[in-house]
Amino acid sequence: MKSFEFYNPTRLIFGKGQLETLKREVPKYGKNILLVYGGGSIKRAGLYDQVIKYLGEIGANVTELAGVEPNPRLTTVHKGVELCKANNIDLVLAVGGGSVIDCAKAIVVGAKYDGDMWDIIERKAAATDALPLGVVLTMAATGSEMNSGSVITNSDTQEKLGWGSAYSFPAFSILDPEFTYSLPKDQTVYGMVDMMSHVLETYFHPEQNTQVQDGSCESVLRAVIEAAPQLINDLENYELRSTIMYSGTMALNGVLSMGVTGDWATHNIEHAVSAVYDIPHGGGLAILFPNWMQYNLKVDPARFAKLAVNVFNVDPAGKSDEEVGAAGIQALRDFWTSIGAPSRLADYDIDDSQIDLMVEKTLKFGPSFGNFAKLQADDVREIYRMSL
Repeated sequence: MKSFEFYNPTRLIFGKGQLETLKREVPKYGKNILLVYGGGSIKRAGLYDQVIKYLGEIGANVTELAGVEPNPRLTTVHKGVELCKANNIDLVLAVGGGSVIDCAKAIVVGAKYDGDMWDIIERKAAATDALPLGVVLTMAATGSEMNSGSVITNSDTQEKLGWGSAYSFPAFSILDPEFTYSLPKDQTVYGMVDMMSHVLETYFHPEQNTQVQDGSCESVLRAVIEAAPQLINDLENYELRSTIMYSGTMALNGVLSMGVTGDWATHNIEHAVSAVYDIPHGGGLAILFPNWMQYNLKVDPARFAKLAVNVFNVDPAGKSDEEVGAAGIQALRDFWTSIGAPSRLADYDIDDSQIDLMVEKTLKFGPSFGNFAKLQADDVREIYRMSL
């Protein structure tokens, strides 16, 4: 275990009927609110009306930014920054899933930056301040409701980059599992794949003496594996939605990664795919992660075997660590396929024509990446080919 510092300032407000806490939280920051949301599902579900009602009861002045894309665009961030500056916004309130929250994080930082927010996302400049951010979560997936990370797509350059800062944590996040009832089956599945991938990125690390971290990761994975098959057949089950929503938050709020540095190569590899083809992030991860695992099995077979035994109940009797680990990888493939996730890039009509472009995009910040296993161009190219 490495030495570490832990910091997470987000106030998490979880459970049924918690939306009314907007009336307590919002006035702490001011009356001028930028309400950020996506394609209109919050209106169809009635959540928009509830939010507007509570904001009206506290006399808030509401400016709206609708239409945030599933892979949020830099152009939308620019619109939000302009609205913040033009309307003297005191608080940005993101109502939606990870894409809406990620966009809002870039807006709150960009509103306090004199240049183009892309400078910060590209690491050419550092965030120094931000407007406060509040969240009402509608999709369990990214964990963005309780972390500082964000992923933004620049359509002009065909780049999808992750970034984060100490200034981009939400001040508060309201999580009512009932707000995820209207999420369709495919989006529910993508969310569960995403949160499991976050845990797996953390699990594959090079540190020693991490029994607590590893056991915590395994516990979250088992919880999702147990709940997922039931949830996809009972989308309005409060207890199951609660388990999945809490799992998504815990997967990436920093608790599981204290003292370890996870790998995070697969996310980089997927971001390049969805930057070029605009596919669902969770769908891309379901395809790529088992192939990253298969490609890197020999790096530390014992770690793969540990995952296989403790999470997927693989019987290790008479088998080598590599054989047990391979069985665990297959179990993960089978599980994701069983709940409706894609298994090949061909499922999205993706062939090998853009592999070199995608490989190039994964290497934006250096000739190699990954912490459990360092990948270079040829490694990434092979993982893509395995995934076709």
